Amino acid sequence: MSTKKIELKVTINCLKCKTEILKAVAKLTAVDSVTVDVEKGTLTVVGGVDPVCIVTSIRKTGKCAEITSVGPPKKPEPKKESPKKPCKLPACCKQCQLVAVRYDTYYGGPCSIL
Repeated sequence: MSTKKIELKVTINCLKCKTEILKAVAKLTAVDSVTVDVEKGTLTVVGGVDPVCIVTSIRKTGKCAEITSVGPPKKPEPKKESPKKPCKLPACCKQCQLVAVRYDTYYGGPCSIL
């Protein structure tokens, strides 16, 4: 397969969303590199992986993903080290905090632990 650069628009609300998206894409075979731009809401994947497989694996995590462009990768230019900006995302968002809770009531009857 040929190497290509795939850009996707993704919904990233918090650090947990970002981590889930990165884990889902990193599991795929033929992925050379993955970068996320939180401010723009884009995910860039370089490798020989099918773009539809990327979208499918992201959507399985419950996040929205949309392919914006597919093309040949640019040759990497030597970059100067710049200080990294701290991430401004919250640790968790309302969408990630949806957890089902079930309460069982006990009426004092005979115990049925087997």
